Formats: sequence, C-alpha cells, structure tokens
Amino acid sequence: MSNIQDRIVRYGELQPCKTAFIDAHTPGSDQKENFTIIGGGVSESPDQHVHITDQIGFNIGAAGQPPKCRNSLHSHTTAEVFFVLKGRWRFFWGRYGTAGEFVAEEGDIFNIPTGIFRGFENIGTDYGMIMAVLGGDDAGGGVTWAPQVIEDAKDHGLVLGDNGALYDSKKGQSLPDGVKPMPLLTEEELKAFPEVPVENVVRDYVARYWDLMALAGKKPAKVIGEDGLLRDKPGFEVEFLTRVSIPDEMHSHDKPTVLMPMRGHWKLRYEGGETVLNPGDTCLINPGESHALAPSMTGEASLYRVRTTDDPAGLTWSGK
Repeated sequence: MSNIQDRIVRYGELQPCKTAFIDAHTPGSDQKENFTIIGGGVSESPDQHVHITDQIGFNIGAAGQPPKCRNSLHSHTTAEVFFVLKGRWRFFWGRYGTAGEFVAEEGDIFNIPTGIFRGFENIGTDYGMIMAVLGGDDAGGGVTWAPQVIEDAKDHGLVLGDNGALYDSKKGQSLPDGVKPMPLLTEEELKAFPEVPVENVVRDYVARYWDLMALAGKKPAKVIGEDGLLRDKPGFEVEFLTRVSIPDEMHSHDKPTVLMPMRGHWKLRYEGGETVLNPGDTCLINPGESHALAPSMTGEASLYRVRTTDDPAGLTWSGK
C-alpha cells in the first residue's frame, strides 16, 4: 500500500494537455491547458495525462490559461466546482454566454449549476489557474457542447465523434468506420438548458474567499454540502480551513479526502514521515490514514478540503 507521499501531485510537476477538448484549435481557446490530477477527468483526447488514477467518487482537475484565453460554452450533468488559484477569471453562462457573468478573484469558489452552458476566461495579466472538482468517477459521462462550439471547431480541423473522441484533420485523422460526427443539439433539446439569472447564480452558487476566511474561525467552514454555505449534495463535500480551523493533532477520515492548499505552506504529518504542501499541490488521503495538518510558517494560510460522501453524483440539489 502506498503512503501519502506517493499521492501528492506538486503544482510544478503538473503535466498539461493542450488538445483536451474540441475547441483546442479555435482562435481564442487554442492556448488553454487541461490537467487531470485525480480520476479520469472529462478530456476528449487520448493525450491527456492522468496523475493519480484512483477512483474516489469525484475527479480533481485544473485549467490553465494565458490572458484573454477562454474555455468555450459547455454543460455537465454532474457538479463542476472551480476555485481560482491564480489570476482573475470571468465566468459566463447561457446559450450564447449572455445570461449572466461574474468575476472571480483568487480563492473564490463557484459551484456551477448542472444543465447550463458555461464558459470562463482569464481576464488577468498573467497565466492563470483554476482548480476543479468534478462529480462522479466518470465526471457525469463527459461534456455537452453548445452547437456553435462544435461548428467553429470543424472550421479549424477538429471533429468530435459520437463516441466522445476527437479527430484532428490537421494530423490526417478522420472518423473511423461506424463513428459519426457528434450530432448538434436541436432547438427543442436546447430548451432544456436554462438561462439562469445572474442574481440566482451569485447568491446560491458563489462563495467569496474573504468571506470564507471570516467563517473558518474556530472550525472549518462548510462550503459545499447538505448544510453548507452553498447547499448541494454532489457526491462530495468541500470545506475551507485556515490556521485556526483544526488542531495540529493526528486524525483520520472514513472517506477519501483531498487536500488543496490555497495560501501559505501546510505541514502534513503522517505515520512514517512528514512533508509540506504548497499552493497548487494536491494530496489524496485514503480512508483510515492517520495524519495531522497545520501551517508551517506564519502569515496567511488557507486550504480547501474535499471529501467523498454517500450521495450519488448527479444534478444540482438545492434542498427546496
């Protein structure tokens, strides 16, 4: 059995895929990088590197983009949660991306409602990174693209097959026998994708970093969960920790747990050793593994902790 050290993916060792999705050749989206950190992810490309293949009920990934690069409009049938690790990002949604938008700063977290088209753009001045938590081991079976995204991609040499795989005509690839182009959603099917008002999204699905810093005083702030600040049961729960949220004592969890530092440096002690987790690192802790966590230096310290729950991955739950 591997120890915790074997299940740490360092930010500086992340391996990107630049051909992960159908808009990889489309101007404005052709410089984005996709990272699959834990689980299979939702990439449409065989080039995608998976750092940790364990299936734990949800996926951890990331998207890195230079300024003015955007991720095209798409939809998921399970949760897609982002927090901004680096930079400044504009999130937008709706059939044409015009139903609403908001700007997320570093540390802000967004639990995007299922069943709506969404996209995001780096509007900062440097390379930016957003970390992702995706519901389910198969992340909801993949991605549904807005029709115009598929049409634009075809104009630039990429075709998505109905098997969910990408084929690049610039590399001499064509659809194999028996594989047809992914059909475009019909106008009738598109009616099932709501145009959610911006006030609903920002109120119910967005949590701001400095609010979480205030809430995570003497115990972790419950960010996403049945009784979380953002109410949902996506098959995992998300907590936010600061230096005063938990005691520096050995403990364990009965479900797979992922640690994702946001700010500062966190000393992780475990049976047989210790290490330091830094912003952008990802650590998977197995059920029953005893460990302790505490900031290793003075100054601002924050961390997102994600744990599997017994709830099945699926559509957004509001409890209403």
